[in-house]
This record gives sequence, C-alpha cells and structure tokens, in this order.
Amino acid sequence: MIYLDYAATTPLSDSALSAFVQTSKTYFQNTESLHEGGLAARDLLEHARRTLAELLGKDSEGIYFTGGGSDGNFLAVTSLAHGANDKGKHIISSNIEHPSVDYVLRFLENNGYEITRIPVQKNGKISINTLLSSIRPDTTLVTIQHVNSETGIVQNIKEISERLKERDVLFHSDCVQSFGKWDNRYFRSMHIDAFTMSAHKIHGPKGTGAVYISPSVHIAPLLSEVTHERGFRAGTVDLPSIAAFVTAAEEAFHLQHEHYQHAVDMRKQFISSILTDKSIVFEGHDDSSPFIIPIRTKGMEGQIVMQELDRLKIAVSTGSACKNGQQAPSKTLLALGRSESEAHELVRISTSHQTTSEEITLLGKALIEITNTFRSVSEVITR
Repeated sequence: MIYLDYAATTPLSDSALSAFVQTSKTYFQNTESLHEGGLAARDLLEHARRTLAELLGKDSEGIYFTGGGSDGNFLAVTSLAHGANDKGKHIISSNIEHPSVDYVLRFLENNGYEITRIPVQKNGKISINTLLSSIRPDTTLVTIQHVNSETGIVQNIKEISERLKERDVLFHSDCVQSFGKWDNRYFRSMHIDAFTMSAHKIHGPKGTGAVYISPSVHIAPLLSEVTHERGFRAGTVDLPSIAAFVTAAEEAFHLQHEHYQHAVDMRKQFISSILTDKSIVFEGHDDSSPFIIPIRTKGMEGQIVMQELDRLKIAVSTGSACKNGQQAPSKTLLALGRSESEAHELVRISTSHQTTSEEITLLGKALIEITNTFRSVSEVITR
C-alpha cells in the first residue's frame, strides 16, 4: 500500500515508539502520586513540558498536555472564552475552520455566545481589514487556523496576532497542520495568546497533543477543581504518550528544513506528472503547505477517485465529510467559490518525509489511468 494520507495521521516513528515503551516500563506511576515513583514520573512530565516549551521559545507555564488536536481546540477556546466573560461574549472565526473548532463554536453559541464567521477571499486568505472591521467592544477572542487541513491554505497568523494585540483581543490558532512542519523560529517569533498542537500528525502517538496559552492570559476551564495539568484538563496524564510526543517533536524540528524541502519537491514532481491531463485541477497555491496537495478530477466525485486509488493500493483522502450517511461537499472549496459539484470532487493527497519519488510517479500514472477510463466510459454512454 502506498500511503499518501499523512494529513490524517502518521505512523509512529522509531524514536517515539522507543520513548513510549521505555517510559511505560520505567515511569508507569501516576504523576499526582506522592511516593517516590510518582514524584519521578512528575519530574519527567515537567521535563517534557520544558523541552516542548524550549522548542517553541515559550514559557513552560503555558504548556498544557491534551488528548490531541480536537481536544486541545475545545479546551483552549472554551477556557479563553470563559476567562474573558467580564469583557463580552463575542468571538470571531472564519468559514473554513476545522470541524473541531466548528463544534466548539456551536457549543458556545448554544451557551449564550455570539459568533461572527468571516468569509475568506477567493485565494482562501483572511482579509485583515474584514477581520478588524468585525471587532466590537464586546469581542474577546478570535480563532483562525494556521494551515487548512483540506487545501493547505496558509493564514498569516503572525500578522493577525500583532494586529489583534493592538486591539486587546485574544487570539487562538489551530496549528495542528503546521506544528513540527514549519520552522520553529516562526513559532518563537509569534506573540500569540494560544495555539493547538497534535502528536499524531508528526509521527507521534494518537490521543496526545498540547496547547500553549500565554501565562499572562486569564483562563477559566469548564471543569473546576480539576487537579491534573494545573486544572486545565481532567484525567490521569498519559506520560508515555507525552514522552513519545515530545520526542517526535524534537525530531521533527531538528529535521524540519529537510522535510519541508522534500515536501516541496514531491509536490513539484506530482504537479509535473499531471500537467498533460487537463481534467485534473490542482487546487493549491505556491504559498500553500507543500505537505497537502488538493486536486479535483473534473466530473468525478472525490469519493469515487479515492476508491479507485484504494483499489490500486494507494491511500488518499477526500474533502467530503460523512454526516448522517450523506457525503457533504468540501466547505473550503465552497468558500473559495467552487460549485457544489466541484466541491464534491476534492481529493486530498498529503505527504511526509517518508513519501518517495517512486510513489509520486505511481500516483500520477494511476490518476491519469483513472481519468482516461472515466472519459472512455463517458464517451460510450453519450453515444
């Protein structure tokens, strides 16, 4: 099987697996226990927290370990929103956020908050002017993703953060698709209030992640009197997964430049391989994340293309989300002005440093074979 769905999840790296096993054997005690073993586990937890903070150039007091990206987004957004209730209950977001952010915003709407979802421009970018003009006296929080998980569109969260700070509005970003893939100097230079990270997107374990929230920001988590993670999240801390996560993060940032350039090369090769077939449309941009390659095959639903590739032992994803048994069109493509039928055509290819040139060659040939077959069948039907 050729795996090209790394934006969905990644295999555990050897170093992360080793860290998980070693920690499970040696530091299996509860980090809240007061005996020697518990204190040793606690020390390792705090070492992991400091290590991650150092990678990001942030204060370790602002690092909270979570159950992953979706869990982190919920905890961060609700804690920030509730912590700013004295100022107001107005939150601004975009119309192309990850479903986990959509879910938490609907949750807050049902609990008395007002949400403004600003539309993106035709290039998928947030208009800074539109964002700033949407701010009201009771606006407390803006949450905008860094890299879109369907198309790889990149938002300028550094500029957004700076402009919002001038207006005393908190800013959170879902950085799940950029953490470990962007230069850590980018994160170090950002004066952002909060952002979310996930382990399994960077060859760490599933069910683990982290949130950074500036220690200067007041937060109010939904659950009070919780002991773990300084009251941010309930439940026994999964120390082996945290150790594996931080190990994967160290490895990802150490090799970031090499991995990023590899993704650029793989995308360039893929685009070159499909140029002769005008029915395959590349929906990305030069400044999009090179790790995510969104395409459409004109006239073919993405689900069908995905299934045909799967039959050929090539694993990709589709922008369609299954809700109540129905395939929904890509909301990101709809936001970019594509028709509903075009939005149904989205196929997402996503790569990592493990992707090979040979795999990209086979993918290009397979897609052209699929489109040729589709055209032949269509011609027979229309005769």
